[in-house]
Amino acid sequence: MREFEFNLSMEELEKRTHKDYLMTKKMLKCDAPEYIELEKGDKETLKHLVKAAYILEKINMQIDCHHNLEFKEFLEDEISKGNKQAELTKILFDAQKGMNAIDTMSNKINLAKGIKELPGKGVYPEDLSKEEFHSILTKMINEGKIEEVKKILTQRSVVERNGDELIGIDYIDKFKEDFSKMADEIDKASETSTNEDFTEYLKLQAKALRTADPMLDAYADKKWSTLQDTPLEFTITRENYEDEMTGTIAENKELSELLEKNGIKAIPKDFLGGRVGIVNKKGTDALMAIKQYLPTLAQNMPYADEYEQNINPNSDAKQTMVDVDLVAVTGDVGAYRGGITLAENLPNDDKLSLTIGGGRRNVYHRQIRFISDMKKLQERLDAILDKNQHQFYLDEADHWFTIGHENAHSLGPKKACETLGKYRNIIEENKADMGSLAFVDLLTELGMYTEEQRKQIIVTTIADNFLKSKPTLSQAHRVRTVMQNKYFAERGAYDIIDGKIHVNIDKVVPIAKEMLAEIVRIQIEGDFDKAEKYVLDNFIWTDNMELIGQKLQKINKTLNGRTESELAEKLLNE
Repeated sequence: MREFEFNLSMEELEKRTHKDYLMTKKMLKCDAPEYIELEKGDKETLKHLVKAAYILEKINMQIDCHHNLEFKEFLEDEISKGNKQAELTKILFDAQKGMNAIDTMSNKINLAKGIKELPGKGVYPEDLSKEEFHSILTKMINEGKIEEVKKILTQRSVVERNGDELIGIDYIDKFKEDFSKMADEIDKASETSTNEDFTEYLKLQAKALRTADPMLDAYADKKWSTLQDTPLEFTITRENYEDEMTGTIAENKELSELLEKNGIKAIPKDFLGGRVGIVNKKGTDALMAIKQYLPTLAQNMPYADEYEQNINPNSDAKQTMVDVDLVAVTGDVGAYRGGITLAENLPNDDKLSLTIGGGRRNVYHRQIRFISDMKKLQERLDAILDKNQHQFYLDEADHWFTIGHENAHSLGPKKACETLGKYRNIIEENKADMGSLAFVDLLTELGMYTEEQRKQIIVTTIADNFLKSKPTLSQAHRVRTVMQNKYFAERGAYDIIDGKIHVNIDKVVPIAKEMLAEIVRIQIEGDFDKAEKYVLDNFIWTDNMELIGQKLQKINKTLNGRTESELAEKLLNE
């Protein structure tokens, strides 16, 4: 067994694992009524889906970092010998689902000395530099090895060295044994499922895990995206925010032109997560209220006549939505790295299912959005928000904003914008935020929101947009908030008066519309240089952001977070 050296001291570990610094999001417990009220067959199905999700976590650990599994084994061995440092390190390892992550202050956390996060994570060779990567691809294309390069640059392959070249191995082939075990569990789950649609989806998903064929994934995704009235939720999330290597190709003009000439897309690698839950009917009914308005929103998107989008204004919106009580979130979707996902809109634009008539589906995470400490929330408002506007702050309004954000992912250009490279995800997340805000007035006119709710969404969103510290450029979800804060400040959406935020409510939506139009134009043009300029011009941490950030740090000491999954752990052992 490989030996590792701990990177964090006992003092640092004791601090980071203390309850004041380590936030815990609690998934469903064993006595949860949502679980108790399930039919017997669905309880059995749930057990197998939980087991499948944890197998997926093992797979994702390997594509996240080459050393995750051996470090986990090392920690477990040291813990068995009574090593307290290993015990505390394991708490953080389990929380962030790997050796390397980032905390809520945007500091890099490396749990072992000498092993840092790489741009290519665990999906590219450890010793592969950006320059060598580009050079090898250029050489292979010039030698006519087009199909080989396509396999390297697909979102579903692990890249390895092959002599002086590279080779792309499909995930399913690379991790065949574990994917087969997952498929077995999902097949077992399908045998006891009480819902016909869900059963059909599970069978398609199991089949897709046995054979390396993207079209099988597409069939499973297409079916998954139609699920609306099912008792259970099971998702294999596939998102490509973590891969910083593939996106560098957009910076190399010569290589980008070669790829375009040969019809090759450089798609960032997918990282894999598992979500298992019980659909909350009441919460889901509330979500569905917005669906009737989606075609109207699509028509009102900037430059709507210049591109195709996922929501067709002239037909029923292919968009399902469910609110889910979570049993387990594993792998990429469950990793607490600076934050954790509130909701997801999938499949993403790069997925094959969208080309065969498939739609998209929003899943909202109830246990993750719940606020456990209202006293702390009030402390935060007292410190940073104009007292006269406290009446418009509502934590539920953050959920309404998130609903708008997730639906806005389905609006705008349908193409995946790979040419924007490392700025692609920042631009897309910014679009989703601005899409949510830009339509608040229209949705109020249409009757979706009351005037009071309109004010609550606007004030809550602006107040929540301030961060504790400046993020790194690799944090797409956080970079976009800094960009928005600067953009809004310069145009008068808010003022900082006596150290507190005062939101100029009626200015926010028009400014959001301006920013949305600029972002969509960048997506339409797909110009890397313009995307880079736009991000860097707006990604500026101002003195006012620092002022509010310092106040937030005093109130919220959280550095790391984790999930606690009591019911899932019980089911794993049955």
